[in-house]
Amino acid sequence: AFFCLFLGVCGDEFSVLRSPQSVVFRDGSWPIPGERIPDVAALSMGFSVEDDLSWPGLAVGDLFHRPRATVLVTVKGVDKLALPVKGISYPIENAVPFSLDSVANAIHTLFSEETPVVLQLAPSEERVYMVGKANSVFEDLSVTLRQLRNRLFQDNSILSSLPLNSLSRNNEVDLLFLSELQVLHDIASLLSRHKHLAKDHSPDLYSLELAGLEEVGKRYGEDSQQFKDASQILVDSLQKFADEMFNLYSGNAVVEVVAVKAFNSPLTRKTRSILQSSESKKENPYNLAYPYNYNYSVIFNIILWMMIGLALAVIVISYNLWNMDPGYDSIIYRMTNQKIRMD
Repeated sequence: AFFCLFLGVCGDEFSVLRSPQSVVFRDGSWPIPGERIPDVAALSMGFSVEDDLSWPGLAVGDLFHRPRATVLVTVKGVDKLALPVKGISYPIENAVPFSLDSVANAIHTLFSEETPVVLQLAPSEERVYMVGKANSVFEDLSVTLRQLRNRLFQDNSILSSLPLNSLSRNNEVDLLFLSELQVLHDIASLLSRHKHLAKDHSPDLYSLELAGLEEVGKRYGEDSQQFKDASQILVDSLQKFADEMFNLYSGNAVVEVVAVKAFNSPLTRKTRSILQSSESKKENPYNLAYPYNYNYSVIFNIILWMMIGLALAVIVISYNLWNMDPGYDSIIYRMTNQKIRMD
């Protein structure tokens, strides 16, 4: 199982909040290309990628013990969060929109019979994608804006324990931001009721996109007290969420955050609506070549070495036949000679 969180753009950051010992992130300021963030998630989980990643931030690690979960959280509207010092952060260059669809496809291909948990969610856009056991685990998860608002005003919501400070319960923008924090809390809470799923052998994937802080900045301004309070509340909630997920997977999960001020979207996407961009995303929005199957390298090596082995066998057999002494080496000639003598 595996988890991943995201942060990033020109001044944007990719931060690793928690990771097991089998996944080694080196401490340094190496910039990571925004379009390669999914590859970092795939490699940390032990999957192969189409193009080699020459980024020194991720070491090889333990190849025989891969994480059981990756959590990726993308925070929009801020290029840096005051995350705890114990985490590792890297600057992001060329922060383009990305998704973990390739990682999800790899999980489906390699673990199709084990139905792993795959959850991709963007609450503010009411965009949700659940596959496998996620459908049963998170069937009660609030995903629409109406459900999120109603969830906030229930007795066991975060409003009863969260210090709102300058934020208000009566403002729609504030409620959107708080509802995303409620989703983080509910994901960890629902998963804690199905702890056996965090102990199976199939990797899990969680990809979340939070836009509430960006809306708070647009509504009040980035120098406002509301934005500062919201940023601090978000940092505390992310750290708590990372610790809970890390513990639910017994310390065998990768939790990452990508903080991005604004994505460097292609010019052709600027006039598209949210619905159109989400639909085209599934249809190869970047006009990339068709990806190879993840079993390609395995099949290639099997065929290659089989052909080399057969070629060597033909050469050896041909050489021995060419240098054979028919009267000494061949049992046919020997038996024929004995029969002639007897006659």
